[in-house]
Amino acid sequence: MADPVRLIKKYPNRRLYDTQTSAYITLADVKELVLKNENFQVVDAKTGENLTRSILLQIILEEESSGSPMFTSDVLTQFIRFYGNAMQGMMGSYLERNIQLFSELQKKMQEQSQSLYGGNKASQDLWNQFMAFQGPAMQSLVSSYMDQSRSMFLQMQEKVQNQTRNMFTGFGFPGYQATGEEGTSSANEAAGKSPEGERKS
Repeated sequence: MADPVRLIKKYPNRRLYDTQTSAYITLADVKELVLKNENFQVVDAKTGENLTRSILLQIILEEESSGSPMFTSDVLTQFIRFYGNAMQGMMGSYLERNIQLFSELQKKMQEQSQSLYGGNKASQDLWNQFMAFQGPAMQSLVSSYMDQSRSMFLQMQEKVQNQTRNMFTGFGFPGYQATGEEGTSSANEAAGKSPEGERKS
């Protein structure tokens, strides 16, 4: 049976009240719930509106404002450009899937560390130190994975664009030419032939 959702109420004075512990908590406490994989929900104490996503965004903002941000200004700029873009929904699913895959990788590595060194704190500290030394190697691995993932996304984007172009060509919109026809036209021009197959004089 799944654990019941831990309800946290947000009051007009911006204070957060944990109904499970009957005490006021801070954003840092909510972050700890996230790290512990606690199932919780933040709601407006007056209207009952779900504010969980808003609170999580506040936590991310605080983390990004600290000394070790995860996203560069360039990445954040790209995020903003995707809002309202036709690819917004696809980009959201793409990022979500990649984060899931990365989380699975992290979980497997943690399980391996427990099987090798046991579950006590001293062994975990040794594993953390080892991973700290392996930082450059891990960064290279992640960078390689992201490059491959980026290539896959660009290929998917190009495929969608080609399908859209072909669809518009089928409807007879002026200015749109099917991908195959475009390639044939370019090849004919390079060979000095007209579209009917006759060589230009």
